[in-house]
Amino acid sequence: MTKPRLPKKFPNKETAGALLLANMRRNIKISTKDEKLILAASILLSVPKKEFFHHEGQVNEYSAFVLSGCMRSYFTDTNGFEHTVQFAVEDWWITDMMSYIKQEPGKLNIDALEPTTLLLISRRDQLQLYDQCPTVEKYFRILLEKSLASQQLRIIENLSLPATERYLNFIQRYPQLTNRISQIQIASYLGITPEFLSKIRRQLAGK
Repeated sequence: MTKPRLPKKFPNKETAGALLLANMRRNIKISTKDEKLILAASILLSVPKKEFFHHEGQVNEYSAFVLSGCMRSYFTDTNGFEHTVQFAVEDWWITDMMSYIKQEPGKLNIDALEPTTLLLISRRDQLQLYDQCPTVEKYFRILLEKSLASQQLRIIENLSLPATERYLNFIQRYPQLTNRISQIQIASYLGITPEFLSKIRRQLAGK
């Protein structure tokens, strides 16, 4: 990864870190000592629109908390079609989880759909924080449980619901995304073609 570019909106880690700490407090109780250790382990990074935070085949060393902007993770199949795995806007985390945990080359690309500011924690520092601050390990366990439940629901819906219902569930579940990402990207997330999504939207508009 290149040297972090510090964005003007967040002139220092303390300003940016306040948003992360607020997110953590909604899930756990953290001491002032723990807050200092968390901020000391974090890295502030600015990612311009259309630039990459992580490329397929690289080891993803960092987990990223979105302070502002919008990111997506995706992979490209053998036919050249993109399949979106995740979107992440303000107050969400994003990473190539398998690569991050195992520290081996990843299978995902992660890029910025908008100019984005991230607060990063490396895998090494995360594990060190687990030893120093047990509440931090609890926080990431809670996030992982929520993520697992969400991914399980997505799999069930993809296997059991027609595309129209999946689309309606998406816009209801993520209203903060629908005006910030393209219809092509939504179709990629839903596993349908952009043309089919346009057909669904026309049908819904006609009702």
